[in-house]
Amino acid sequence: MSRTTFSEAGTPRLTVTWNGMEANESQYGELIDGCLKGERRPQQRVYELFYGKMMSVCLRYTKNTDQAKDILQDGFIKVFGSIAKFNRAGSFEGWIRRIMVNTAIDHFRRTKNSYLLLGEDRSIEDFGDQDEEDVLAEEGPDEEFEVKPADVINAMQKLSPAYRTVFNLYVFEELTHKEIADMLGINVGTSKSNLAKAKMNLKKLLSDQQRIHN
Repeated sequence: MSRTTFSEAGTPRLTVTWNGMEANESQYGELIDGCLKGERRPQQRVYELFYGKMMSVCLRYTKNTDQAKDILQDGFIKVFGSIAKFNRAGSFEGWIRRIMVNTAIDHFRRTKNSYLLLGEDRSIEDFGDQDEEDVLAEEGPDEEFEVKPADVINAMQKLSPAYRTVFNLYVFEELTHKEIADMLGINVGTSKSNLAKAKMNLKKLLSDQQRIHN
């Protein structure tokens, strides 16, 4: 369980502990060597070690578990196909995470709406899920309540793809609006607008979930 609070601007301060198998960074060397040789056992071990954490990442970028599994599978294929590029100077987990995030974004770039490939004249929020209602909340006083990681993921999956993607990149990947704009091919103002709307929507969704649980 984790505590989630919102500032006056509706900014969520999320502290979520995800379940997953742990391993010391220094223990990865032998596994990486085996993966470089294309050995199945080290590949399976890497998959087992990071499945839970990376599944959580993929779930945050998608609207359902099936989409997340597809992205996770593609991501691991990329991990094993490009593992020779890992220079071992940084975090192995962080490197895998970046691949999963990029795979998730590439997935939505290939969708029919291509909502992330926008010109300057259109706003990214115009390309959300057509069957999802915009549930923007009015600004209110600060709220503090307990939420489970599953509740956070469930709420995020109800955001439109545009809101969800910008929110993830800003809050969880800690990118600046300039970095997000460059990554998605949008302008900085669009990134800021989508983040603000994502935070308001998420605040309302989590508040509604809390009322239901109570």
